[in-house]
Amino acid sequence: MDIEGYAKRALSKGEENIEKRLADRIQEIKGSTPEYSLALAKAAVEEAKATLNVEGDVLTSSVSGVSMGRFGVGSRGTGDFYTHEKIAEVIGSTNAVVDSSQLDDSGAVQIDDDKYLVITIDGMHSRLSDFPYLSGFHVARASLRDVYVMGTRPLALLSDIHVADDGDVGMIFDHIAGITTVSELTGIPLITGSTLRIGGDMVIGGRMTGGVGAVGISSSLAARQNTAVGDVILMTEGAGGGTISTTALYYGMHDVIDETINIKFLEACEALLESGLEKKVHAMTDVTNGGVRGDAKEISRTAGVKLIFEEDKLRPLVNTRVLEMLEKLEIDYLGVSLDALLIIAPADIAPAIMECIRNAGVAIDIVGRVEEGTGADLIVDGVTRDFSPRFRESAYTPIKKMMGEEQPDDFETMRKAIDKAANEAIEKKRKVVERLRHLS
Repeated sequence: MDIEGYAKRALSKGEENIEKRLADRIQEIKGSTPEYSLALAKAAVEEAKATLNVEGDVLTSSVSGVSMGRFGVGSRGTGDFYTHEKIAEVIGSTNAVVDSSQLDDSGAVQIDDDKYLVITIDGMHSRLSDFPYLSGFHVARASLRDVYVMGTRPLALLSDIHVADDGDVGMIFDHIAGITTVSELTGIPLITGSTLRIGGDMVIGGRMTGGVGAVGISSSLAARQNTAVGDVILMTEGAGGGTISTTALYYGMHDVIDETINIKFLEACEALLESGLEKKVHAMTDVTNGGVRGDAKEISRTAGVKLIFEEDKLRPLVNTRVLEMLEKLEIDYLGVSLDALLIIAPADIAPAIMECIRNAGVAIDIVGRVEEGTGADLIVDGVTRDFSPRFRESAYTPIKKMMGEEQPDDFETMRKAIDKAANEAIEKKRKVVERLRHLS
């Protein structure tokens, strides 16, 4: 619970007895004495009053009036993708070879004539807070994947862990153990990081969040923008990661989680790099953001091409037990993270790629092709269907099913409000940069 947010909302509405009501919530969650709870509530209200009405570009926030959940931010659908496009606009033009405007898995900057520094960061799955080891394992694996798919061998990992005030310190160790399980299996060390409380004294409860970053150096890049008409699309087997684990957890199918504990994706990438074939690959990505549907949209937008997928080729590459669970729960397997490797390459090198990856013990097949146009199509039993992502990724927990996947009727209104907030942030940045440059 965010006690600062509680206090500010109540103050903004002009409510009464704020300190007493807040103290009751604190006592309920922390199990503290009435005296301590009231003292903490009074201090929180005092601090909230001091920061409720502030002025100046640096202190005031750009307000859209649209909440994260309402617009589907983080839910890997059209609302989330749109927000990331606006983030790229706020960042602005850069001198990077690959930056956020290209919606790639990692960013890259050139460090000399034939070397690129590749960097990524992945947040742990928000619903794995109560399962620190699992969250650490999957976020570390995800971070390494994002560097590998740029055609780069990761060199090191870094972590950022935040635990709320009442969380057990042991959660940190369990999370680190999950990360370093992947480290020891791959030989890629965790070398630095940060450990903090969420919101300091202002967030009570036991919630944990955080992320893992990875860095590598490469002499070539397999960025999405390199996708070309005439390429074929290959996909490796996938059993899912944090998303599939979350589905299994919250539907009580816990045994399915074991299927996600593997490093097959990383082994497939390592085999590709060992062979040198990654230099002939045009683009690679991991099937995560909104599943194959979401990745197809992002690749199409970045490269200006159309992607055609064959459903009868995709289905056999999904782990049997995972697919059975998803179909039993009526979850679209093409709209969730499968943690499979998607490779886009010229047709003439596809056989060599498949032989290389199969020799590493990982299944792979050609699942589609690249054509002129935009967007993506899915061929099912010979019938071509639209393959656009939904407003949110496939609903994979009971709460997500309650929230739904359909685009809200007021999407356009919200989009315009978000445009306005992004433009305000851009203008704020411009003014501060101009002022500081003038001072120097």
